[in-house]
Amino acid sequence: MNKIIYLSLSIFALILLLLYMLGIIGTSKVAPGTTELSAGALPKDVRTVKVKKKSIDDILSWPGTLHSRTEALIAPRVTARIIDIKVQAGDAVQKGDVIALLDPKAQRARERAAYAALMAAKANADRAKADARRIKNLYDQEAATRQMYDQVMAQARVAEAQVKAAASALKETKIGYQDTVLKAPFNGIIIRRLKQPGDMGIAGVPVVAMHNSAALRLEAAIPVSCGRFINLGDKVPVRIENIEQNFIAEIDEIVPEVDPSTRTILVKATLPISKNLRPGLFGWLDQACNRHLAFLIPVSAVHKIGQLESVKIVADNRVLTRSVRTGKRHKDTVEIQSGLNEGETVIIQ
Repeated sequence: MNKIIYLSLSIFALILLLLYMLGIIGTSKVAPGTTELSAGALPKDVRTVKVKKKSIDDILSWPGTLHSRTEALIAPRVTARIIDIKVQAGDAVQKGDVIALLDPKAQRARERAAYAALMAAKANADRAKADARRIKNLYDQEAATRQMYDQVMAQARVAEAQVKAAASALKETKIGYQDTVLKAPFNGIIIRRLKQPGDMGIAGVPVVAMHNSAALRLEAAIPVSCGRFINLGDKVPVRIENIEQNFIAEIDEIVPEVDPSTRTILVKATLPISKNLRPGLFGWLDQACNRHLAFLIPVSAVHKIGQLESVKIVADNRVLTRSVRTGKRHKDTVEIQSGLNEGETVIIQ
């Protein structure tokens, strides 16, 4: 029996302790709102600021990915077997550097055939010119008919045209021979090797992919509702997460088409040159989507003790401590969501 009474008293005492800790009993309730915690005399030479409402941008962050503004797929213009590839993925190349070599044997054979065709066309043209001179003399002496004259002269013109065509074909084969050496069109970095030595290089099919590392852009999808606040040439903050760096980028392209599935538009912002940036990195584009009115005070005016925040204000030439609740920080200032009124004087530390 004594044990039951002792257990009941223990439970009752525990309940009373919990009610006291929760402030339900034994303490006076505090009315909602701000409470002045303490007061003191106003020190000399203190710095103060008046609480005023200011129009603040609503800054929102949109996820994006880095892409190269200039990306090229290096492909041969002739079909030939690849005998060597000089680069690997990640290699930096300069404009004019050799990227790959194709077997030139087929192009050399085509060049020899084109040269032979040109020689034959020239020989045929020389004979046609000689025939044209003879027929002209005979025609002048009225020893040949007009029909014979026109026919021989037409053959001479055809032979001359064939010489030009053969010369053009020979020039094209020489260019094709030069195309067996693939070179970098600009300074950049190799992204991927799409072929290997021994593979057949086909005209128009890429061998490697490269990009210009000096022209990177963050591409971010922005809702249409916020897209109307952004314009070409705007400077926007960009944060790259993987390298934990901040940049100021310039909006240089806004795709006018709206994605019907997400109701967003694609915005592209050019980033400054940095050796740490490369395509594929993830980042955030900060953009002012709207504006609102808020109380702003210097960050240094806010005192923090654990989760409690307070400021010192001046009232009737006295210093009072006022509990506040802060909001978003803007560089050296912070928004005050509650605890201060417009026109009050806050002491800056």
